[in-house]
Amino acid sequence: MIRFDNTYVRLPAVLHAPVTPTPVRAPRLIRLNHELATELGLDADEWASSAGAAVLGGNRLPPGAEPLAMAYAGHQFGQFVPSLGDGRAVLLGELVDVAGQRRDLHLKGAGRTPFSRGGDGRAALGPVVREYVLGEAMAGLGIPTTRALAMVATGEAVYRDRPEPGAVLARVAAGHVRVGTFQYVANLGDLDAVRALADYVIDRHYPDCAAAGQRYRALFEAVAQAQAALIARWMLVGFIHGVMNTDNMAISGETIDYGPCAFMDRYHPATKFSSIDHGGRYAYDRQPGIGYWNLAQLANCLLPLLADDEADGEAARQWALGALDRYGEAVDAAYVDGLCAKIGLQRPRAGDRELALDLLARMAEQGADFTNTFRLLSDLSAEASERDAPLRALFDQPAVLDDWVGRWRRRLAQEERPDAARQAAMRLVNPAFIPRNHLVQRVIEAATGETMDLGPLDALLRVVARPYDEDAGSAEYRRPPRPEEEVQRTFCGT
Repeated sequence: MIRFDNTYVRLPAVLHAPVTPTPVRAPRLIRLNHELATELGLDADEWASSAGAAVLGGNRLPPGAEPLAMAYAGHQFGQFVPSLGDGRAVLLGELVDVAGQRRDLHLKGAGRTPFSRGGDGRAALGPVVREYVLGEAMAGLGIPTTRALAMVATGEAVYRDRPEPGAVLARVAAGHVRVGTFQYVANLGDLDAVRALADYVIDRHYPDCAAAGQRYRALFEAVAQAQAALIARWMLVGFIHGVMNTDNMAISGETIDYGPCAFMDRYHPATKFSSIDHGGRYAYDRQPGIGYWNLAQLANCLLPLLADDEADGEAARQWALGALDRYGEAVDAAYVDGLCAKIGLQRPRAGDRELALDLLARMAEQGADFTNTFRLLSDLSAEASERDAPLRALFDQPAVLDDWVGRWRRRLAQEERPDAARQAAMRLVNPAFIPRNHLVQRVIEAATGETMDLGPLDALLRVVARPYDEDAGSAEYRRPPRPEEEVQRTFCGT
C-alpha cells in the first residue's frame, strides 16, 4: 500500500514520542485527493477503499509505518510556551513521491498524544474542510503549501461549543519541522539535539548548505529567504494566515496550519479575521514583520552553531542581525516586484513602487475588492475604453481611480509591450478566483449539515484549483460577499 522510508524517527528521542493513532468508530472516506495521490505514487482506487479509509482514519497501521508525535515549543501571540507538540496529530511516516521528493504523511485528529495537554486529540469536520479547501487553493495559486490527501469522517462527535461531526485530515508536507521544534530543544539546553535537527533539515530541505563553509549560517540564510518569498506571495494574493506563531512556521518554507486564515475581500492593510487575534498582531500588513520576529527566535536557537568558536558569540549575533536585515530586504523586494508584475510593469524603474502602492492606498480608501481590482485591471487596454467600466464600478468614487489609471497608462507607454502580451502576463499573476470567506463558510455549513452535502465543496474545489482561468460559468465565485454574507471572524480548529 505504502512504502515508507522514515528518517525523523531516527533523530534524538527528545524530539518525538512514539504514539499509535486512536481508532475511530466508523471511518468513512469523505474525499480523496486523486491528483495528490498520483503525485505520491499511490493507487487511488486502493486508497478510496474501506481498507484505505481505515489507514487514513487511524484504525490500521500500514506496513512500515513508525507513527510518532513531534515535540515542539512555540511563541503563541508573543508568549513562550515551552512544550506544545502534536497534541492531536500523528506523523504516520514518510514516503518518496514520483519526483523523488520526500513527503510526510500526517494524520490530524488522530487522538490523544503525550502532548495533548488535556485535549481530546480529535478534529471537527468543519476545520478539516477548511484546511482541505485552503490548501488546494494555495496549491492552485502556486504557493508552497501543505496539502490534504484525504478527509475521513469518524462516525463520532467531538465537543467544542456544541457537538460536531468528527473527522481526520490526512495531510502531506515536505516536512513538519517548525521554528518551535528548534525552540523546544534549545530551551532544554540540548545543543546536541539542536545540531542533529539542523543537520537533518540541511540534508532534507537545503542540501546545498552542506557544502558551505559555515553550513549553519547557510541554513539560516536559506530558511530566511524561503520565508521572505512565501510571505511576499501571501501578501500578493491578499492572504492572511491569522496565527503566525513560531510553532506554525515551517522550516521547509511551506504554508502550514490553516486555522483562522482568510483571503481579503475589500482591501485594507490592517485586515484581520482571527477571533483570537484581539490586538491585530497577525493582521495582513504585519505579516512580514512577524516573519522577522519568528526568524529572530530561530536565530537565538542556532546562535551556538552560528559562531566560529565558543568565544565568538557576539560576532555570531551581529551576523544573525545582518541576516535578518537581508530577510527584510528580500521580503520587501519580492513584494514590490510582485506588485509591479500585478500592474503589468515588466521592467521596473524609478517611481514604479510608488505607483503600485498608490493604487493600494486608493483601494483602501474606497474599499475596493483586492482580487477583482487587479484582475479587472488586467483587462484594461493602454487607451481608455468601455472596458474600464467594471473596474471603475469597484470604487465608490470612480474619479479616485481615474487619476491613477491615467498615470498608469502613461507609464505603460514606456514598456513597449503589446497590450495582448501585457494582459496575458497580468492574468498569470492576478487570479480570478480565491476561496472567499463566505464561500468557504457555505461549503462548511453544507458539509457539516445533517445531509453532509458535499456538492458545494466539490464545486468550489474545481474553481480554486484553476484560479487564473476565466470561466463564465463560475462568475458567482468572483462575486464579493453581500453585507449579510460577510464573515467577520474566523476560528481556530482546536
